Amino acid sequence: MKIALVGTGFVADYYMTTLANHPTLSLTGVWDRDAARLEAFRAFHKVSAYPDLDTLLADPSVQIVVNLTTPESHYEITSRALAAGKHVYCEKPLAMGLAQAEILVGQAEAAGLTLATAPANGLSDAHRLVEGVLHSGRIGTPRLVYAAMEDGPVFRDTWASWRSRSGAPWPGLHEFEIGCTLEHAGYALSWLVTLFGPVESLTAFSAVTFPDKGPGTEQIAMAPDFSVGCLQFRSGVVARLTNGLAAPRDRSLQVFAEKGSLTVRDLWDNRSVVHIEETDAPRPLLGRILTRAEAKLGRALPWKPTPGRKLAYPEAASSTALPGFPSQIDFMRGVADQAEAIRRGEAPRFSGALALHITELALALNNAGNLTQPYRPRSSF
Repeated sequence: MKIALVGTGFVADYYMTTLANHPTLSLTGVWDRDAARLEAFRAFHKVSAYPDLDTLLADPSVQIVVNLTTPESHYEITSRALAAGKHVYCEKPLAMGLAQAEILVGQAEAAGLTLATAPANGLSDAHRLVEGVLHSGRIGTPRLVYAAMEDGPVFRDTWASWRSRSGAPWPGLHEFEIGCTLEHAGYALSWLVTLFGPVESLTAFSAVTFPDKGPGTEQIAMAPDFSVGCLQFRSGVVARLTNGLAAPRDRSLQVFAEKGSLTVRDLWDNRSVVHIEETDAPRPLLGRILTRAEAKLGRALPWKPTPGRKLAYPEAASSTALPGFPSQIDFMRGVADQAEAIRRGEAPRFSGALALHITELALALNNAGNLTQPYRPRSSF
């Protein structure tokens, strides 16, 4: 299936890195409003470039437009692509407001097109492994979940010097304006809603905790750099999700169930280490030794291993090209999943009502200060 990329900024290189994993996808070309950035990307990846967006949208061979523009451009670009009869895969969030996101989903449905959303880590090998364990009933009914999307104190790092493979700068100032919740919450929400179903209510708090993020940021209107939400799922599961830019890096997910627990070390890792702890199984020797040592010393040790034992993955069918740490996600897998669903005449997993639900939850977390609490989503799936 033929695809075209709109937007050749920092994240576009992640998509190009993982395109090799999906030979069923064929890239017709790319476009960006920044001519210099477009030329650098085209030359580095040796791909074709469209002279303008209208030419790209008028190309009859293009079936899926991959919208990798800045979040505030998502609505306009996606709407134009749908109006041109193209399926769309859009980076998160679908739009900067719920009303616009609802319009896009309705526009796609009315046109008989698919509108899918990132992130693709909800299609990862790690997600499939955890999903299988939960469905097997091995640890019983899930009751409580802790999820974290803490990126570490990025604003204290040398982010101004960060470049993608093709030389695009990491858009730090813009990331601070959009906020870590809209940028990152989807990585956890894509897991949470596909494992536990729709959210019935959300109680959240968000704030700008570090208004001064260093030289060059003084005049920026900062979005919240911290948010925390407690989610009540219709299935009965309760989850806590935190997003931030100051605490140490933590992208873990822990599921506490009636007969044990699961711990996913890194939601940004396609094949993250996953531990399982079963209440009726013997504890690993190292954990027992360290627990006894704590009791003998009368104080907590600074480090203990993750509870339980590592789960084994099925042997990989083939090697997978992934970006380097920390974004070891198969970014193009979402587009490939959409293409396969279109071929089968089905809806992609992260499309339509599910995509809208994830978007609404991320917006509710980010905009918690302006919403009545608890917030009750009007979307479902």
